[in-house]
Amino acid sequence: MSANANEPLSVEITSGRRRRRRIWRSMKRNKTTLVGLVLTALILLAALFAPWLAPFDPIQQNLMEGDLPPGPVHLLGTDSYGRDVLSRILMGARVSLGIALSAVGMALVFGSTLGVVAGYKGGVIDTVTVRLTDLLMTFPTTILGLMVLAVLGSGMVNLSIAIAIAITPRFARIARGSAISLRERDFIQGARALGMSDLRIIARHVLPNISNEVLVVASLWTATAILQEANLSFIGLGVKPPTPSWGGMIRDGVNQLLNQPWLSIAPGAAIFAVVLAFNMIGDGLRDILDPRTMD
Repeated sequence: MSANANEPLSVEITSGRRRRRRIWRSMKRNKTTLVGLVLTALILLAALFAPWLAPFDPIQQNLMEGDLPPGPVHLLGTDSYGRDVLSRILMGARVSLGIALSAVGMALVFGSTLGVVAGYKGGVIDTVTVRLTDLLMTFPTTILGLMVLAVLGSGMVNLSIAIAIAITPRFARIARGSAISLRERDFIQGARALGMSDLRIIARHVLPNISNEVLVVASLWTATAILQEANLSFIGLGVKPPTPSWGGMIRDGVNQLLNQPWLSIAPGAAIFAVVLAFNMIGDGLRDILDPRTMD
């Protein structure tokens, strides 16, 4: 009796292990994903250890060394206030990535939960969710972010909330569509017949089965969130000076683009590298987690 009771659990664990091994084998064969993961890991480590990697104080001004070109001391030059550009890029990574990742995290949790509940339950909840997401998706993400910031004001926390609100409908739509396709499947009907509650069915059967799609969407929209943070910071709605952010650094260097192009090119290259890395991860995961391509 005890052995029979534990058999479904052991089968589920074994199946999960086999699935993880298949995913890992597919990932090792997918060079795009590996390159994206390595590049992302390097960028995240640089942001994490930025206070120790930065050669100079990123906010300390030294007008005697203003507008220096790249050289052996200041590898990426200095800005008009004599602040080291490399140090500001490293510290700006913490701000830009922190805002983007926190926004995606909030959108993933709230949007996926809303979409799953709406798709699984249907009825009025589903109708209201669809109408709300359709309304929000009529606005471009940057415009919607501007509207939210007009109400909340600028700042790191408010910027994260604004970007999260702008991209939440995307997660909700993906999660809703997947939940609708699952709710009439045999194993869901079997769980209902066994008397499992809706909450338990969603937590144990629906969420694990939509995790692949949500994971791919999260990686791709992280790149978009980084761009949105840069856009909003560029127009002055990001963190307040002298705290560095990549979008703010590009804005500060625009007026001197012909004479000191490194002021904008360096943070722009950082944004390009991060967006490329997350897009490579997203494209690779989309191929790896596609059931048709799994062994």
